[in-house]
Parts: sequence; structure tokens; C-alpha cells
Amino acid sequence: MACLDVAAKERLAALCQLEKIPVLWDEPMKNHTSFKIGGPAAALCAPKNRRQLLELVGFVQREGVDSWYIGNGSNLLVSDEGLNGVAILLDSGFDGEIEVDGTVLLAPAGKKLSAVCAAACAAGLTGLEFAYGIPGSVGGAVYMNAGAYGGEMKDRLLWVEYLAPTGEIVRLQQEQLSLSYRHSRFMEEGMQGSCIVRAAFGLQRGEKAAIQSEMDRILNQRRQKQPLEYPSAGSTFKRPQGAFAAQLIDECGLKGFTVGGAQVSEKHAGFVINTGKATCADVLELTRQVRECVQEKTGYLLELEVRQLP
Repeated sequence: MACLDVAAKERLAALCQLEKIPVLWDEPMKNHTSFKIGGPAAALCAPKNRRQLLELVGFVQREGVDSWYIGNGSNLLVSDEGLNGVAILLDSGFDGEIEVDGTVLLAPAGKKLSAVCAAACAAGLTGLEFAYGIPGSVGGAVYMNAGAYGGEMKDRLLWVEYLAPTGEIVRLQQEQLSLSYRHSRFMEEGMQGSCIVRAAFGLQRGEKAAIQSEMDRILNQRRQKQPLEYPSAGSTFKRPQGAFAAQLIDECGLKGFTVGGAQVSEKHAGFVINTGKATCADVLELTRQVRECVQEKTGYLLELEVRQLP
């Protein structure tokens, strides 16, 4: 793939003007990630519907330029050099509103999980309380089978619609998605370039007050135990088989360990936080040293949960 050169930028600008696609040029990705880290994207486009998304996908394919799909940016670490291509942002304004059909909730990919959980509660539907407070969007949560407090996306997911590189909208049922711990079929070879656009969740009838109470309890627990006052990408490492990453890091005496502006949280060792001026290089060096220390002292090799771009 190629970079977005001057001529390609001009053609992209013309397309965005014609199709009324919002676009930002040389946009700092730190403005679009919960880590508040990342250099500029040559172009950041925010399609509002599937037609605009299809036009953008067609453009990057014709031009042969690099592209990335971005949601809430809560699990991303973008390089300090940025993205020399087209970042396609599916935000809360993409593809309409959250819908409820009986006990099925349908949500566009860019909707935040907090909004989805609130909509379920308002409809008196239970089953998604575990996701309240996960700082991600529907697309990203499905992509990595996000989970917390004993629940995962796979527990409630019915089907997913995605835009294939061919331009076709495809629907896959839950059992076709190869969902496991922090994994889905979308991470596998052959699915690269696919863009999740909508998901359906199967829920149950419940009491609104009880649902809200459980959501409040989970959110309060997060606030007490997690360093939400600092930018981060949530849990930095995946849970290794037979252990917990935070516990291993803590046992190695690494709470508060710092490289540049990146630090292992003193509140929760499973979080790497941005204390103010962290760079991508700081985070990568810190996580490298943490992984090396934990492996040397415990035998466990930690795997990053955070997704790196590019």
C-alpha cells in the first residue's frame, strides 16, 4: 500500500466535497484515542452513512493507500509518526440510532457501549450491564470480544453486519464469529479490511430500577479500582492462562514504574497510564520492560491487549 500523497489528497478532498463526507487534514490522533497519544493522520474522514463509507472504501482501494478503521479509540496506541493514509472514523453519528425490537437491541458500530447500555436500561432490557463503563464503541467491542465483570460480547451477540472489501454488506451469526477471549474472526487473516457496521444483541426483560442499580454498582467499582482520572487504553495486557496480569506485575514490584510520561498505574497495575506527555515510544518501551521483568521473575509472557497502529 502507498502513502496519501498530494495528488491523492486532492482527489480525496474532491470526493469528500461531492459526497459531503466530513474530513480533517493532518489531524492529531491523540485527539481520537483514550490514551491521548498519536501523531497526525494525513486524512481523517467521518462517514455518516453506509453510502459514504462505501465511497471511502472504494477510494482507498482505487488509490492503493493505507487506511484504518477507528471507533472510540479506547484500545489503540497510535505511533508518534502518525498515520500516512486515511483514518476512517465511525463515531456516534454513523448509520442512524440505536433500535429496540422486542428483546433485540440493534446498534450501529460507532455507538458507545455506555449509550447502548443506557438504551437497554431505558427499554427495560437486561444482559448488557457488564459492559457499562467499558470505554469503547460497538464495533471495537465486537472486534476484540470485549468483556468485564464476568461478561463478554459473545454472551449477548446475535449477529454482526460488516462491509467486506468487495463492497458487500455481509451478516454473520454469532456462532460464525470465532469468538473467544479478546478474539474474533475479524482479527484473523482473510478478514483484514472488513469494517463492522452494526450488531444485534439478544437481551431479556428486566426491571429498569434493578438494571440501573447494577450499572451504577459496576461503574462505582470501576472508579474505585481503576485509574480513570488518567488517559489510558484500559487493560494493557491480556489475562494469561492461569494468572492475572495485574497481579503478576504487582508481585514484580512494578507499580509506579515509569518511562518518560508512561507509567504503570499505582492504583491498578494492569493499566499503563499517560501522566501527561507520554509518547507511543514511552509506552512501548515501558511495556517491553514490564514483559521482560514479568517473564524473568514469574515465567509468564504477557501479551499486549492494546492494538498498535500502524
